[in-house]
Amino acid sequence: MNLYTFAKNLVYVLLKPLYRFEVIGREDFPQEGGVLLCSNHIDNLDPPVVGINAPRDVHFMAKEELFSVPVLGKLLPGLNAFPVKRGMSDREALRKGMKLLKEGKVVGLFPEGTRSKTGELQEGLAGAGFFALRTNAQVVPCAIIGPYKPFKKLKIVYGKPIDFTQYTEEGQRLSAEDATKVIMEHIAMLINDNK
Repeated sequence: MNLYTFAKNLVYVLLKPLYRFEVIGREDFPQEGGVLLCSNHIDNLDPPVVGINAPRDVHFMAKEELFSVPVLGKLLPGLNAFPVKRGMSDREALRKGMKLLKEGKVVGLFPEGTRSKTGELQEGLAGAGFFALRTNAQVVPCAIIGPYKPFKKLKIVYGKPIDFTQYTEEGQRLSAEDATKVIMEHIAMLINDNK
């Protein structure tokens, strides 16, 4: 058993009694091929919660600062996380994400770039749209509907893959910013439909 599987099982056992997970849409999650999993971000526990409830292993982009934290920094690569520099175009992180998607893996990211202080969905950054347009990965929106309160229900909703062809006219391509807006609209719909 590798570190990722061990940690996934351990975290599930620890968090399941505390938060009553209700997982919706697992059956719509693509069983194979590259998947870009895009979720809203309301709590520091979002990555493990999305990861343990997803039907496939997820490679998360994580802020670079976490890789310098003692112990955690050494564990993160074994937990399928890779670093991204926030607030700038990080070519290395983009290359790593594209490579994983092209290899048929699941890459998880939070398009807002940081936690929402209010819990309300914020504007997404162009990185999500970049991956959506530059790879053949299926884009799966995800909504975490909290709040994170012990013994209260916490919903994790996986939406159907987004079909980007409906957003492009003949011969035209979306910009990365516009593609991210589409992704954020789908996350907003999941939140509104499952409150």
